[in-house]
Amino acid sequence: MLIRHGEARCNVERVVGGPKGCTGLSELGIRQAEALRDRLAATGELEEATALYSSVLPRACQTAGIIAPALGDLDVTADCDLCELHPGECDGMSWAEFEERYGAPEGDPHRPLSPGGESLTAFIERIDRVLRRLVAEHEGETVVAACHGGIVFGSVIHLLDLPLVGRPVSFDPTNAGITEWVRFEDRWRLVRYNDAAHLAGIAAGSAIA
Repeated sequence: MLIRHGEARCNVERVVGGPKGCTGLSELGIRQAEALRDRLAATGELEEATALYSSVLPRACQTAGIIAPALGDLDVTADCDLCELHPGECDGMSWAEFEERYGAPEGDPHRPLSPGGESLTAFIERIDRVLRRLVAEHEGETVVAACHGGIVFGSVIHLLDLPLVGRPVSFDPTNAGITEWVRFEDRWRLVRYNDAAHLAGIAAGSAIA
């Protein structure tokens, strides 16, 4: 179960949100995560969850902490493999400054976002590794991971074998949306993508990372 974090302050401020640039959730992001928590508590739809993971970035950790009470107060395990694409030296820059210095990020999937950062190709490989690892460590269990837009749409790109660049469609997930994958024998099944019914009446937030 992949849950995108609530709206982050770095998203609102248009800042590259790596370890330096991420300063946690915005007020809207907190409300979004609380709405998800309240939904999960009311429906019990994830009451069978046995593990709760989070990326190490504050916006994901905070989201995991907010929803934990609806999951039986599971301990949160922080895992860097669930982070958004590692940005490198551009971490903390405004996106305007990033584009001025490095150019638009689209194009070559093998090019790191900035020096010291991760390429799209390496990011997708990391998503594959972490999904396989979590399945192997929690066979037959329901695992919830508070993560990032890149992890969510990267899982779709990888598991549906879609091209890394030049895609005619976008898979930008909503803040605090739920995406559910089920692994059965040697196959993955997409049960739901970007389920955000709990955000009715609440702004959707940013479509970025």
